[in-house]
Amino acid sequence: MAKAACGSLSGNANDICKADAGGKEKVANAELEAKYKPSADASYKVRVARANADYSVAREKCDDKAGNVKDVCVKEAKAAAVAAKADAKAQKTTADANETAREKSVKAHSAADEKAAKARNKAYEQSAGARKDAASEKRDADYAVAREKCDAFAGDVKSNCVKEAKARFGQS
Repeated sequence: MAKAACGSLSGNANDICKADAGGKEKVANAELEAKYKPSADASYKVRVARANADYSVAREKCDDKAGNVKDVCVKEAKAAAVAAKADAKAQKTTADANETAREKSVKAHSAADEKAAKARNKAYEQSAGARKDAASEKRDADYAVAREKCDAFAGDVKSNCVKEAKARFGQS
């Protein structure tokens, strides 16, 4: 029905409407699956579907722009998608690690508190690693946006812009 409502629109507005409708459909399907079979993986798929839907709509909205403004818009849309997917991956890794730790803790409850502590520590380390990876992916995507913005300049101004972006986002 949402796609049918797009029929009255033309040009890029129609494309945006269709991308929005398609994204909502995919998110709804992922949410339905998550309700039917709840799990960390199902929750992850919902988050990824949302990220993809948001990216599709944002990317279509960029088509109304031109030149460097469009390039920056596309990079920002991509950076937002990368950030959302990285967060989803970190949350899934954390949930999986915590579930494994809980299982080991239950199995080893009375006789092996040390094993349970090791399992919790391992879960913490996996979570920390996932968060670190997510932060790195986000930083790289944000750097790509900053570099793209620098392309609007020339000469020393562009060089200084790139140098500042590298410093701000820890790039070498």
